Amino acid sequence: MTLQLHNLGFTPTQEDNQIRITQNVSSFSCSREELALSLVEQFSFFLNIIIFLYMGTIKALQWRLPLPVVVLLICTFAVMVLLYNERISLASGAIFTFKSCSKRITAAVRDGETTEDDIVNPEIDDRFEFDPNECSIAHGKWVFNSTFKPLYSDTTCPYIDRQFSCVINGRPDSDYRHWEWQPDDCILPRFSPKHALEKLRGKRLMFVGDSLQRNQWESFVCLVQSIIPDDLKSMKRGRTHSVFTAKEYNATVEFYWAPFLIVSNSDNPIIVDPKKRILKVDSVEKHAKYWVGVDILAFNTYVWWMSSLRVRALWGSFANGDDGTEELDTMVGYKIGLKTWANWVDSNINPNKTRVFFTTMSPTHTRSEDWNRKNGTKCFNETRPITKKGHWGTGSNKDMMSVVTGIVEKMKVPITMINITQLSEYRIDAHSSLYGELGGKLLTEEQKADPLHYADCIHWCLPGVPDTWNQILLAHL
Repeated sequence: MTLQLHNLGFTPTQEDNQIRITQNVSSFSCSREELALSLVEQFSFFLNIIIFLYMGTIKALQWRLPLPVVVLLICTFAVMVLLYNERISLASGAIFTFKSCSKRITAAVRDGETTEDDIVNPEIDDRFEFDPNECSIAHGKWVFNSTFKPLYSDTTCPYIDRQFSCVINGRPDSDYRHWEWQPDDCILPRFSPKHALEKLRGKRLMFVGDSLQRNQWESFVCLVQSIIPDDLKSMKRGRTHSVFTAKEYNATVEFYWAPFLIVSNSDNPIIVDPKKRILKVDSVEKHAKYWVGVDILAFNTYVWWMSSLRVRALWGSFANGDDGTEELDTMVGYKIGLKTWANWVDSNINPNKTRVFFTTMSPTHTRSEDWNRKNGTKCFNETRPITKKGHWGTGSNKDMMSVVTGIVEKMKVPITMINITQLSEYRIDAHSSLYGELGGKLLTEEQKADPLHYADCIHWCLPGVPDTWNQILLAHL
């Protein structure tokens, strides 16, 4: 089995280009060898032409041709050269232009500054087609675009939990909604609701996991519902299984609650105390019966495993109580649980009928020292992303990420990894912070005055970062 670690690209639409062409600039990504070869080739070409014109002029003078005839010959040759060499730009006055190398788009940085001089139209340049072997979606930067307008807001989409409704809950700033992820060497397409619904026509898409996966599910629903008339869409919510239906497309976008993927005594109702949670590490059957027959499955599990250093694992029935449990290191339990999930997928999923995705861990930002904010209070009052390339905080566990990769690589069913961890690591500014809920209730003024204990630096405001996760998911589809 070949692990499909897809890093997205696309062929831009006309709408994408009309928006991006005014803000994007191009930068070459040629190797030194390519640049040197291009320069030598073109220098040699022009040198030969100059020698040819010089020798022709000498012979013309020896033949005592009139000066106007000599000038005419030189001009004729020059025009022929310009017409022949398509790489010369008459508009810019450039003499030497390099061969086309692999290009990447870099959007204008905040306040209208740009990093290059040329503007490229990707619609007529096939070098912008995505190649998974050349483009890594995880490597790039967030760029501010004040003209970018989200497809929805928490006041226009009726399906957002108050936990993610930051504006409704009083968040005063809005810049966090205008940052776009820009990969280094490819373009991530804007989310097209119509394109997404066409891809889902006659299909079921199900997000499976914890509240962060619900965060992404609600983002996806809000993105597509914006173009659906009220009488052609519906939502049915349940404690475990919720379904949004787009009737015209005979499509559903669903969420299934399974925070560990495997069965636990804390699935429903939730047990707050991690020490009282018991994980049935050898079973997913109770949950998996809901996954059968789904066309597109998007799984996630991470943050619930990080509640404690050790987990109580159960082999067999819950009826055995504490007698049937043993304490395991969290990493060991995580590996066993994911193997149980992987075995079920390999045994029950037909890859010709069902596509399976796994979203990598969503980072937490509970330690402001990670981004050198020694006097900060977790993610509270952060209004801009981290700009340091490759930033990695304590809220992302590389060992657990390696566990996922190691298991997925050995599976028979192809799993597409949606690698959202690195790009989300930069977004310390986009969490719910003090503008969410706690236990189903909005924070009181007393709680808001204590961000150290009450700021939610795990979940994300909507619209926000999960919209980018869904851009990546749609590009895969």
